[in-house]
Amino acid sequence: MIMAIALAIIVAASVLFHIVNPWWITPLASNWKSMDDTLTITLVITGLFFVVINLFVVYTLVRFRHREGVRAVRQPESKSLERWLIGVTTVGIIALLAPGLVVYANYVKTPHDALTLEVLGQQWQWRFRFAGADGKLGLTETRFVSATNPFGLDPADAAGQDDILIAADEVHLPLGKPVNVLLRSHDVLHDFYVPPFRARMNMVPGQVSTFWFTPTVTGRYEALCSQLCGVGHPNMRAHVVVEDAASFQAWHNALPTFAAMQANVRAAAAAGAGAGSLAERGRALADAKGCVACHTIDGSPRVGPTWKGLYGKTESLRDGSTAKVDEKFLRDFIREPQARGVKGFAPVMPKIELSDEELAALVAYIQTLGGPPAQAAGEQKAQR
Repeated sequence: MIMAIALAIIVAASVLFHIVNPWWITPLASNWKSMDDTLTITLVITGLFFVVINLFVVYTLVRFRHREGVRAVRQPESKSLERWLIGVTTVGIIALLAPGLVVYANYVKTPHDALTLEVLGQQWQWRFRFAGADGKLGLTETRFVSATNPFGLDPADAAGQDDILIAADEVHLPLGKPVNVLLRSHDVLHDFYVPPFRARMNMVPGQVSTFWFTPTVTGRYEALCSQLCGVGHPNMRAHVVVEDAASFQAWHNALPTFAAMQANVRAAAAAGAGAGSLAERGRALADAKGCVACHTIDGSPRVGPTWKGLYGKTESLRDGSTAKVDEKFLRDFIREPQARGVKGFAPVMPKIELSDEELAALVAYIQTLGGPPAQAAGEQKAQR
């Protein structure tokens, strides 16, 4: 009887919790109401089976409980019961699968007039790309991926020269316009998800995934990675801004093309390798390698120490010693991050392959972010 009472309480509490549940899906901001409908159908059917099966177990525990002088009759099989179970289970599975298959078929059948947006995932950041005036995205290959070409566009492909590149964590979309989303990953499994759009899809390395949606409500929505992709996973976030067509076009027109960005890279290289240009290459490298997912430049805490005021600071290490963060310390730490760790931070930094030039650029960039306040004050006092 105790087991029967416990099961009855669990069923009642589960149903009550759902009724008074304070958590629910975010307000819908796209055309995919059918996603919500499919979720509701799944919840109703599984919930019904949960209640019926557990109440049936409660009934059997009470009805066939052990009593003096009463002996249960063993029935080896019941073809009638088996037919009922097979029939009800089949109907339930069809009711679960059929709506989902219909919705998914529409989810990947992109309208012909859709705006194409490519989303590139990389530990632990997002990048975005639009087709240029020719309406075609340029070809990409992994062998072209570099700090100055994070999308891996083929420089010899004419179709990619006018592609619009967004190496930032915010992208804009026009209201009421279908958007065809192409998804790529440079490293591990990611998943681009904007909860109010009900739109998400895995990003598998080596393949292009796709889905489409139409934003129906203006606003600024958070996008996130919903596949565990490493230590910086919680920080892999971006924002999607939905606005009217005129505002979107004005924002879109101000974006750089691939050709313009490559021209800037060549101009910087021609200008020489001064400290300023070296630090700029380091900043680009930090973005390309995903360093910014774990290290901030504004002093706020994250997975790793902030780079603001780091250079020249005396850090306490996990082994109990201390060390001054100078050029040698940074070089050694970046080369072998597990050899010496900073106290208070988990030893989760991966080993990143960098050339000597790339390492020098990264260190130069960190150096430009300043030293600790006390050191800066001392330097000002000495100058006076």
